[in-house]
Amino acid sequence: MKVAVLCSGRGSNLLALLEAAEAGLLGPAELRLVLADSKEAGAINIAREWGLYAAVVPRTAYHANRDGFERRLLEVMAPHEIEIVVLAGFLRVLGPVFLAAFPNKIINVHPALLPAFPGRDVWPLEVASGVKLAGATVHLVEKGVDSGPIIIQGSVPVLDEDEPETLAARILKVEHRILPQALAWLASGRLIIEDGRVRLKDLPKTGREEEVFIWPPLEG
Repeated sequence: MKVAVLCSGRGSNLLALLEAAEAGLLGPAELRLVLADSKEAGAINIAREWGLYAAVVPRTAYHANRDGFERRLLEVMAPHEIEIVVLAGFLRVLGPVFLAAFPNKIINVHPALLPAFPGRDVWPLEVASGVKLAGATVHLVEKGVDSGPIIIQGSVPVLDEDEPETLAARILKVEHRILPQALAWLASGRLIIEDGRVRLKDLPKTGREEEVFIWPPLEG
């Protein structure tokens, strides 16, 4: 399953995917292409260092013409026969032109426990809200902002001394773990989508299904 990774920033999730691929953890997923929407994106340098084809489709060249931007993305992807798209810190909301090309084959990683805290710059909101757990979500992409069936989530405690930067750093480690796993499941055909929910085919029993995680821990 040939994969394109779309990025806007420094590319830490791309690096996590590349390291997972090197370790044989992505199943049949094959990273073939990295696309960035800015030449300043650090992900471009990471892709080139790893010998992966990388290209830039600058969002500034299209301004409000989202359809034109998405058609150009698809044109660049076409020669690579892409089957799955991963949004790894891609700061654009995709529209119907792009979504129609990859139904149920686009995944996004978001630094919050969706459906809470969609959108950008969520860490100050999480700290200010008083929530005791934060985390990250990988979901299938559909029309809307950070909406779509949830594949996997991971959580971290929000500490009393947390600043947005410290919380973001811990959440990022969760992103690096769950994004490769979600991609491996999707590429392996293990995701079953029913009534807007994702179920994992052949989910193994762990013996821990009844455990409750409480933060802060109870005393006594």
